[in-house]
Amino acid sequence: MWLAEIMKAIGFTEFGGPDVLHEVELPTPEPGADEVRVRVLAAAVSPTDTLRRSGARAADMRKEGTPYVVGMDVAGVLEKVGPGTRTDLVAGEHVMGIVLPRGTHGGYAEQVVLPADSVVRVPAGTDDVAASTLPMNGLTARMTLDLLGLRAGQTIAVTGAAGVYGGYVVQLARSEGLRVVADAAPGDRDLVRELGADIVVDRGDDVSEHIRRAVPDGVDGLADGAVLDDKVIGAVRDGGRIATVRSYTGPSERGITYHPVMVREYATERARLDALRGLVEQGRLTLRVAGTYPAAQAAEAHRRLAAGGTRGRLVLTFGG
Repeated sequence: MWLAEIMKAIGFTEFGGPDVLHEVELPTPEPGADEVRVRVLAAAVSPTDTLRRSGARAADMRKEGTPYVVGMDVAGVLEKVGPGTRTDLVAGEHVMGIVLPRGTHGGYAEQVVLPADSVVRVPAGTDDVAASTLPMNGLTARMTLDLLGLRAGQTIAVTGAAGVYGGYVVQLARSEGLRVVADAAPGDRDLVRELGADIVVDRGDDVSEHIRRAVPDGVDGLADGAVLDDKVIGAVRDGGRIATVRSYTGPSERGITYHPVMVREYATERARLDALRGLVEQGRLTLRVAGTYPAAQAAEAHRRLAAGGTRGRLVLTFGG
């Protein structure tokens, strides 16, 4: 009798704190048409992972079956190309990709099958750990600017600018000729300036007031990486736009519109992901790793993320 190959992953069968994470064994997935399989060497840990683990999205996840495996960013070695898949990638190349977790399908695994259009080469000169921090947040930042639709010379405000998503928004905005107003805690002001912010203001629930003092007429668009929701509307001019995460859409006033950023809509935008790779190679996007953990220590990585203060992505590493 033929037996399927087994791989290891980090998953959970019940919702809760970091300690619910544990090693599980799953059948090694096989790529089909238009898919590739990646041997994962690095998987970034994001707030979305902790939300799913905690049960914040339990209603939807219970439809998927257990064990649940999370993780939205991976980098490693392209291991296998599915039959009939058209791609310029070849087995053995180091690649990075975005994962849309569902049930046992997530980035915290030794192998993952992805659409070929969700995978590109890692940036030249970059290792897998650093590369794993780019796909999900980079594409989220890219989608943010696409939704805001600002022109060179206009002004964008970014909250949560010291974070990974916020930092990418700042750098992409600067590369496109936008004037950037960004928030920061006292210890992050130099970092946010280095990322390219033209004006740095104090972070906090009253950030709108600080932004308005810096830009009296209000900014043209705002990317709300700090998830302040309705607290930022005062910073935006009449008719401006706000890009939000976690599906927030607030009450409209003064012709201001909210634009929820749903990165799953960009998960197969391969050209956009490859353009981000190019910006890293040109030195216009900065990959930031806050620390690494062996995959078996995923619970510790989740605890550290929950403690706050990381300025970059924590990354789980899998054996080569």
